[in-house]
Amino acid sequence: MLNIDNFNFRDKKALIRVDYNVPLDETFQITDTTRIDATFITINKILYDGGSVILMSHLGRPKGGPEEKFSLKHIVPYLSAKLNRTVLFADDCIGESAINMAAGLKPGDVLLLENLRFYKEEEKGDEDFARKLSGLGDVYVNDAFGTAHRPHASTAIIAKFFPNNKMFGYLMASEVSNLNKVLTDAKHPFTAILGGAKVSGKIEIINHLMDKVDNLIVGGGMMFTFIKALGGEVGNSLVEEELLDLSRNIVEGAKMMGVNFYLPVDAVIADAFSNDANVKSANAYDIPDPWMGLDIGPSSCQKFDHVIQKSATILWNGPMGVFEMDHFEEGTKFIAHSVAQATENGAFSLVGGGDSVAALHKFELTDKVSYVSTGGGAMLEFIEGKELPGVKAIED
Repeated sequence: MLNIDNFNFRDKKALIRVDYNVPLDETFQITDTTRIDATFITINKILYDGGSVILMSHLGRPKGGPEEKFSLKHIVPYLSAKLNRTVLFADDCIGESAINMAAGLKPGDVLLLENLRFYKEEEKGDEDFARKLSGLGDVYVNDAFGTAHRPHASTAIIAKFFPNNKMFGYLMASEVSNLNKVLTDAKHPFTAILGGAKVSGKIEIINHLMDKVDNLIVGGGMMFTFIKALGGEVGNSLVEEELLDLSRNIVEGAKMMGVNFYLPVDAVIADAFSNDANVKSANAYDIPDPWMGLDIGPSSCQKFDHVIQKSATILWNGPMGVFEMDHFEEGTKFIAHSVAQATENGAFSLVGGGDSVAALHKFELTDKVSYVSTGGGAMLEFIEGKELPGVKAIED
């Protein structure tokens, strides 16, 4: 497999799949540039080598063709400022403007193509669409880990048209190697911290991690399904009734495999799902109606911290409570600081999933953990042990 570090892009046109699916406000200003910023190391390597760059991405979920609010032209001013050059823009991704502009690129030029999803063929993984895209460049670089789990034309199909000229960009390579570091080369004790609203979204992750981790910590809304399954009273807390038996089996399975399964012992409860609700602490197994648990409590924080500080590898996916509301942020904030402290003491920590990453940003701890995955759904599928089409297309 080609390595971007060792490849010389001189006089080559590099067609890069990036993930510029970033949030825009009502005036089309970018409100979070993280995904764009992560691609500059790859772009700059190609430009420094003396190559030119053709960027392709999707933005949002356009329904049936071009829509102003989903145009990638809104990204151009930021790209131009950060790359310190005028970034060219093609108002199509496979039409005449794209073909002519790509053909005229000189070393050092950067061209951004219009939203790939303005064509339904992109999401359908259409081979002819992929072939047309491939004709624009000499080399294919996939640097869009966030879409690596989709078998789309620009992420999985296009690679076949570059049998000897395809590679990961730095971001993609970094995501894959760091996730592998956790899943296949973890130092022990290995602790996974899982949160979020529902057990149903984490079943495959739990199953895949069970023979890898020493400790499994569960918080967030999903904790109440487990607690009810074990006979606890959870009041009006979120519970997936249809998963009670499965949750009980997961706890039993952990015990049989020698995995320490940790659930909160106390909770911060409220009489409504609101930051203005009445709030108090309660035993997590004895929550009265109509109260609901919206965060883990202080005793749980201390219990989990004890485990985290003894860990050599930490994987964190999912918040401990409704951290978007100030009254229910303490659990997530505490765990974020705990993971940061363990990292400072030598542990390798990987944090991923939109809410967990948002929590790190909120508490200004992004640079205090070992690795922050930008992948979202792709990261979850990777942790579930699934083969990602975008990764496989390059590695094959």
